Amino acid sequence: MKIIEKNISQGFVKVVPDSPDDLWHLYNVIYAGDEVYAYSSRAIKTDTEGSRPKSGERFSAFMGVKVISVGWDKFLGKLRVHGTICHAPDIVPTGAHHTISVALNQPVTIVKKEWPKHLLDRIIRASETEKPLLIISIDDEGFAIAETKQYGVEIRVEERMRLPGKHEADKRVEATKAYFKRALNSLGQLWVHNHSLIIVIGVGFVKGDFVSYLSEEAKEMSKSIVDVKSVNNGGTSGIYEALRSGLLLKASHQLRIVDETETMEEVMKRLGKGEGTVTYGLEAVENAIMMGAVEKLVVADTTLRDADETKRLKLEELMHQVEKRNASVTVVSTEHEAGAKLIALGGIAALLRFQIYRDTPN
Repeated sequence: MKIIEKNISQGFVKVVPDSPDDLWHLYNVIYAGDEVYAYSSRAIKTDTEGSRPKSGERFSAFMGVKVISVGWDKFLGKLRVHGTICHAPDIVPTGAHHTISVALNQPVTIVKKEWPKHLLDRIIRASETEKPLLIISIDDEGFAIAETKQYGVEIRVEERMRLPGKHEADKRVEATKAYFKRALNSLGQLWVHNHSLIIVIGVGFVKGDFVSYLSEEAKEMSKSIVDVKSVNNGGTSGIYEALRSGLLLKASHQLRIVDETETMEEVMKRLGKGEGTVTYGLEAVENAIMMGAVEKLVVADTTLRDADETKRLKLEELMHQVEKRNASVTVVSTEHEAGAKLIALGGIAALLRFQIYRDTPN
């Protein structure tokens, strides 16, 4: 995402989204009550006296809407902002309903009464984001390839098969070559777009043999391999295991999903131990913040996005209080496993500096 102009005193940020991930960030930044400005198309109905209105031609113009709702389709890569028109050419009635489809590589301006720090930080991080990682999990029963997104991990390819056993050496050699060729072709089709870094994981020795095959058959692509790791499970299960265990940290230290997953693993670990250094639920977390006990506040993106204005302002004030006390805030995407775990805890939790005791969660 490119930041074109930022003037917080006047309440606006102008950006150009250049990837589907950027649209997801904007989905989590734009709230009901904001104003959004961009070029948009609209059909104008025309009529003649005494006749029914007819659909007119569509025209494109710079328009603004007072936001009512925001919709994001991750599969189609579409972001739609619906609201009432607050700025448009004279032929468009002010106050009419309109939907702006936020397009890639086109500027969009967001106006807020006040910009919370976590939203500004999100915009800045999105402008600094590195290209995604490709993770291939491979063993003798199949392979899966995932691409990291800012909102989670997307499984792009999965193929199950079984190589002949070691007692069938001749068959195994030929079958392995054909298998590695299929895996290489699938990986190459994804890698060629932006030469992403590659992590190879798997059970047993097959992953190492595949890396050697890549070095011989695809020298340029093999240079993008930054790590080779062992996991206990194959396929997609191995990919999620690697995320949970922190195996991807070496190559993905700047990816949100790694930080979010690690944070939630720590929350669940402390809950499991019952040490009293973690709490969850809005009331319990608020009490911990007021006591100065919070080390890290963890909030689900939907908890912020779906809240009414009163609750959202309260949450943002709590986030502000945490940062004033030199603690950190992590907003977790609900598009991956870590977010689902946080939602099960009420959408908000906190890691604590010291033990406190709490009643039932809210």
